Amino acid sequence: MTVYRNYINGRWTEPRSGRYVDNVNPATGEVLGRAAVGTEEDVAEAVAAAKAAFARWRKVPAPRRAEILYRVGELLRERKEELARKMTQEMGKVLPEARGDVQEGIDMAYYMAGEGRRLLGYTTPAEMPDKFAMAVREPIGVVAAITPWNFPMAIPTWKIMPALVAGNTVVFKPATDTPWMAYELVRIFEEAGLPPGVLNLVYGPGETVGEALLRHPDVHLISFTGSVESGRHVNQVAGAQLKRVHLELGGKNAVIVMDDADLDLVEQAVTWSAFGTTGQRCTATSRLLVHEAVYDQVVERLAARAAKLRLGNGLDPQTDVGPLINGRALEKVAYYVDVGQEEGARLVVGGRPATEGELARGFFFQPTIFADVTPDMRIANEEIFGPVLAIIKVRSLEEAIAVNNGVQYGLSSAIFTRDVRNAFVAMRDLATGICYVNHGTIGAEIHLPFGGMRATGNGHREAGLAALEVYTEWKAIYVDFSGRLQRAQIDEVKIEDIG
Repeated sequence: MTVYRNYINGRWTEPRSGRYVDNVNPATGEVLGRAAVGTEEDVAEAVAAAKAAFARWRKVPAPRRAEILYRVGELLRERKEELARKMTQEMGKVLPEARGDVQEGIDMAYYMAGEGRRLLGYTTPAEMPDKFAMAVREPIGVVAAITPWNFPMAIPTWKIMPALVAGNTVVFKPATDTPWMAYELVRIFEEAGLPPGVLNLVYGPGETVGEALLRHPDVHLISFTGSVESGRHVNQVAGAQLKRVHLELGGKNAVIVMDDADLDLVEQAVTWSAFGTTGQRCTATSRLLVHEAVYDQVVERLAARAAKLRLGNGLDPQTDVGPLINGRALEKVAYYVDVGQEEGARLVVGGRPATEGELARGFFFQPTIFADVTPDMRIANEEIFGPVLAIIKVRSLEEAIAVNNGVQYGLSSAIFTRDVRNAFVAMRDLATGICYVNHGTIGAEIHLPFGGMRATGNGHREAGLAALEVYTEWKAIYVDFSGRLQRAQIDEVKIEDIG
């Protein structure tokens, strides 16, 4: 049984608490390992190590920093299958999805390593003669990367890779439910030659380890992915100290199905987007806005397909849908199913925990579809984070867009249509950070910015070049080689005097 210790200043260390908690397979109940329970003292030690390392790491040329990321990418690629199988055991997603999670880490390693030879600033003409003006990027300092369990390889790499290539140092606090993946990722960084103190790992709950990171005066940036409620707290605590705060929060994503849509494609794509990762994605399709002309057909098709999805261990190639992450998640989904029925929505399929045979050992819930949902219902507004799809009837594209935009979240949206006008109106008017045409709401490529509007975040983005805006500061530099005092905006420059 693996023991996951903290990693501080290049050493695997025992937590000051001396305590460990079990890491449990959500499909089988098997104990996979034991993870450290960190303390404020562990956080203080990790931050001190990161602060000391920053003084050196920021001076390492960015192309040299990037070479380590390339090696990390190669190690991830070599161990992709091994890591994917461990991930499926740890958090439940089916094996093909786990492979995709690792692949995102590989892609991010290569992409951000490439930025090590760019990290582009810019030059610009100065107002005065014999004067040079430019802007360059500077690292911020110590970054706290606080990550969720649903993408235990992808999301940490989205935060750690750009932070490191830009010259920052990191204290990494992974989710309590996925310590194994954090352990494997940090081991790979260690093997790739990352210097001590540049990346530190502290396990533990948010109310102690996370809170200590928010409040520590030497942590300069908080990058957090999680719920809206937790994000508000992060913003209040860290923002009050004038720390930079980067938030990626919830979603209540909708797919619009117009009357001219390819319904075969809709059936496949919405099933994947609603029930992939057991609905435990911030980009999962949780609302389906269907034109009244095809509404009954779409409900019937999706209900029949959802009823055939096979639940089970994600390592079994016959499994379509794995478990929820833990018992609390199971209870939350069951609660919202009760809410939907109380509100008057029609339960079409599913609606219960799955407890037959081997499924009784894990946290399984039947793929669930509600029809006749109205936009004001709680199941149409609140993030459930489970395999529950709410179908709403609409009469027009304009109505569908208004319903899509009428929730507090604005992460991902999609439209299925053969009409180019419908597609372009949707692309223009859907108020989300991600917009798909003829595809579901899930699936992001790492060279484009990832994030949402309104309560989904605070305006920053993961991935792509936009990520570097989070992890860098701009510095304006002026070089006056005239040999005399020249006062911008005060001294008049005469063309005839320029030699």
